[in-house]
Amino acid sequence: MTLSNKEFNVSEVINAKKEMFTSLSDKIWEHPELHFKEKYAVSLMEEALSAEGFQVQKNVANLETAIMGSFGNGPTVIAFLGEYDALPFLSQEGGQTEFCPVEEGGNGHGCGHNLLGVGAFAAAVAAKAYVEKTNAPFTIRFYGCPAEENGSGKAHMTTHGVFDDVDLAISWHPNYMNSTMNMRTLANYSAVFKFTGKSAHASAAPHLGRSALDAVELMNVGVNYLREHIIQEARVHYAVLHTGGTSPNVVQPYAEVMYLIRAPKKQQVMEIHKRIQKIAQGAALMTETTVKEAFEGTASDLIPNQTLAEVMQMQFEKAAPLHFDEQELAFAAKIYETLDPEVKSGADMALSPDQKKALGDHRLSNLIMPLAPEAMLYGSTDVGDVSWVTPTVQCFATSLVWGTPLHTWQVVSVGKTSIGHKGMLYAAEIMSRTAIHCMENPEVIDQAKQELKTRLNGEQYKSLIPEN
Repeated sequence: MTLSNKEFNVSEVINAKKEMFTSLSDKIWEHPELHFKEKYAVSLMEEALSAEGFQVQKNVANLETAIMGSFGNGPTVIAFLGEYDALPFLSQEGGQTEFCPVEEGGNGHGCGHNLLGVGAFAAAVAAKAYVEKTNAPFTIRFYGCPAEENGSGKAHMTTHGVFDDVDLAISWHPNYMNSTMNMRTLANYSAVFKFTGKSAHASAAPHLGRSALDAVELMNVGVNYLREHIIQEARVHYAVLHTGGTSPNVVQPYAEVMYLIRAPKKQQVMEIHKRIQKIAQGAALMTETTVKEAFEGTASDLIPNQTLAEVMQMQFEKAAPLHFDEQELAFAAKIYETLDPEVKSGADMALSPDQKKALGDHRLSNLIMPLAPEAMLYGSTDVGDVSWVTPTVQCFATSLVWGTPLHTWQVVSVGKTSIGHKGMLYAAEIMSRTAIHCMENPEVIDQAKQELKTRLNGEQYKSLIPEN
């Protein structure tokens, strides 16, 4: 039995369970957990997967907060990728139009992963319903993936071969527009440099001290000079994690700095990393301290798939558009006023004159952006690792106020409102429609696989995670 997207009502399946999905998303929002600590979120996902008839595997890739739900025994596997980690220092009350943290210095879902994970789960539930209805020879999987923000859970999972038998992977991300993500991303590598020196009285015996904080500062100066001599597309960021104390009359015996390196290709990342290692060693030599490096996380560059992007774009054009009511639009207008003028201007630049006219003064977009030529997104995601081993496609869906940058309190505020919920369920529909189209037209999956093979041109996936 074969049904078409038109005959199988995807939105009906999702809407029938929308209260469950929104409740699940809100519960994760209310308990924001950082990378590899998402124990509450993964427990909720385990319960939800079991309740929906998925076979559940815990501790995937030996990660305590990674989970997989599977339904069906067909030879072709379609996977939906979910996330649920939060960010530090982004605590914020939901549904508020000004900054007001729930807990000072607390965590918050500033990238909307409470919506992302549950949206992917909702898509998996709808795709499962299609397989049940048609007995289609497919296996549907949902992967709950930890630590996208810091630690790159999917890189660990890919290294462990978790996605090796997957034929197609689908995901999404909250945004302020509706579009297919036909984009490459930057590979990255993150490490902490730990300097150890010797404490001493900074006034009575400064000659006996060896300052680890001096080493960190010298390293930062050295890397600042390096920035002029790396490729233009590369990025190097840093954060001082430990300064060695708060007393200026003690020579600081210990200090830490974390570096995050990005570049279009993994090899470029590692070349820059080697140069930064030399700078760290030089800083240690200058201060007569020692330095040790600790791996933090890594992500591969994302390999887009034009074949799947065209299929996903088609689903946007077939689905009923988002609708926001007057109350939601009024709330969005107030959030919009809190955004930086440069941010607003940057968002508007993505629109054509006709699109600007259609958007008008509404601050929530139901426009469907046309499929853009492949371009570079100057960020990173561990979805990139998955894209090296199986054809992968993603979309954006309006679940934020127009122009809102990620990793901000405004994202957290909207993440527990009907605006976020509507975008989440809309994304679920687009993703599940994409999967169903591929199930109805299996030659598309073959074409997507061939495209990935051609793009890689014989290059094999190799994680940047150190062997130890």
